[in-house]
Amino acid sequence: MFNRVIMLGNLTRDCELRYLPSGGAVCTTGLATNRRFKKQDGNQGEEVCFIDITFFGRTAEIANQYLSRGKKVLVEGRLKLDQWTDQQGVKRSKHSITVESLQMMDSKGQPEGERHEDGGVPDIDINDDEIPF
Repeated sequence: MFNRVIMLGNLTRDCELRYLPSGGAVCTTGLATNRRFKKQDGNQGEEVCFIDITFFGRTAEIANQYLSRGKKVLVEGRLKLDQWTDQQGVKRSKHSITVESLQMMDSKGQPEGERHEDGGVPDIDINDDEIPF
């Protein structure tokens, strides 16, 4: 099986950092992406996708330190289905992304450097033609 997601978008809220009883860092926030297209009637349409994202370990601490609402990021990770029962007893679910790597983008959409669990910043070039949207 293969579960890999790559998304480029803007953060919808500031990062929320907390620590697990084990001492590991967890950071949550949201990501928004949009797609513009021409409808069959010739008018412009827009589709927006909102998804929660979660960082763990050193990546969570880096995200909390450098990211805030509105920042553009490229994340790579795996899709996860979260399920729970709300206060009224209704079963609920949503998809989220568990982030495995993070790339902060500058105002021109160019990479500022990819961040990994070990905090390293390798040189990575992204060609605009490689982004599928």
